[in-house]
Amino acid sequence: MATAPDAHARAARPIGTVSTTLTINGTTRTLQIEPWTSLLDLLREQEDLIGTKKGCDHGQCGACTVLIDGRRINSCLKLAVTLDGAEITTIEGLGQPGKLHPLQAAFIEHDAFQCGYCTPGQICSAQGLINEGRAHSRQEVREMMSGNLCRCGAYTNIADAVCEVLAEQDGAMLREAAE
Repeated sequence: MATAPDAHARAARPIGTVSTTLTINGTTRTLQIEPWTSLLDLLREQEDLIGTKKGCDHGQCGACTVLIDGRRINSCLKLAVTLDGAEITTIEGLGQPGKLHPLQAAFIEHDAFQCGYCTPGQICSAQGLINEGRAHSRQEVREMMSGNLCRCGAYTNIADAVCEVLAEQDGAMLREAAE
């Protein structure tokens, strides 16, 4: 037999949802999520974070790439309820108007987009690549970014942008080590 507080908690939660706590772009909130909702659909439809794009909806194009606990992931393949306690960063969480993230600035400087549809996923994937710390050459950047497709073919410029940010970070680390 349910106690009064248990019955009240069930009544407050919409039927068929799971209470999930997520930190999205630095803001922690508890959401009621239907178990079949992908992270992509949660971000776009419930949280109004439309920078993350729905491309193929099958994990093949990378347009929906976001960071979960600093690691890049295709949000169309991840059920939101499996992420309880996770920190999620979307393109909206990387930079702000007037204070661009270094990758955003590099993409602009290197003209690393044409139509721009894939750009949020490309930038989030590049940040994940940087977080992984495994790319040390242009070829490694291209290989590790190969899961993000660009219909316009801006791959050379994308690699230029990512390599510039990697070089700046490597230079900053070298300067710190010398001090």
